[in-house]
Amino acid sequence: MTHKAFKIKTMTRSELDLAVAWAAQEGWNPGLHDADSYYKADPNGFLMGYLGDEPIACISVIKYDSSFGFLGFYIVKPAYRGQGYGMQMWQAGLHYLEGCNIGLDGVVEQQQNYKKSGFKLAYGNIRFTSNTSDFVHANKTLDVAEAIHFVPLAEIPFATLDAYDRAFFPAARSEFTQQWITQKDSHAVGVLQEGVLSGYGVIRSTQDGYKIAPLFADTPELAEPLFLHLISLVEANATVFLDVPNVNEAALDLVKRFAMTPCFETARMYTGDAPNLPLSKTFGVTSFEIG
Repeated sequence: MTHKAFKIKTMTRSELDLAVAWAAQEGWNPGLHDADSYYKADPNGFLMGYLGDEPIACISVIKYDSSFGFLGFYIVKPAYRGQGYGMQMWQAGLHYLEGCNIGLDGVVEQQQNYKKSGFKLAYGNIRFTSNTSDFVHANKTLDVAEAIHFVPLAEIPFATLDAYDRAFFPAARSEFTQQWITQKDSHAVGVLQEGVLSGYGVIRSTQDGYKIAPLFADTPELAEPLFLHLISLVEANATVFLDVPNVNEAALDLVKRFAMTPCFETARMYTGDAPNLPLSKTFGVTSFEIG
């Protein structure tokens, strides 16, 4: 029997669609159009492993700049697990991000393995889910202050949004953000308080319903109406998801208030010190895959 060589190469844009399909099979519920935005973040940051001519493994290692990167999409096809291919992908990914503080959102049961590679736990993220129909009454009765206005992000100068978003991430990600807020099958909304951008959110179609990501707001009093407004923009009787940092007590209060159910959890880890980010204003994470 001929031994097939294992080789690792940078993904093409079409190969990234395959990686997203694998993520869907793993139950990670990616967005329908995520690949376009992810590829904008770093076209060189997606690796595919081939055994002969068959793609069997992938990893994303987005290098945002020379100091920060994010690792995700770490998948080996089930038939090829436990044979060392995943470790080769892992090592290739870490080599690409050499010199960076690397972040990841890993499944909780793999924390110890990630620690062996130098990652340290920062906090957890919890995915909550519910049905959009559960929010109809709440959205109609919520008393929104007159000074608060919802505006499609398309009507806000991108430089204004980009400057606001910059505080929530360890590195610049302008090209990704511009693509993310304009993707198909989504709604991107800013909340203005007395005319000043004070939060924004995106709700997009996923493999199984809709996901609000991100949900940023300066205060809980702004986060809740923005959250409900985003839900009101999609059809009733659909599943909705929100990924919440477990260190944001106001965000946990929000999902509990509307009886959302936890369904998945990750460990946010970094190889260096955890970036000083405004987690008290982060009510929904942008992406487990690329940060």
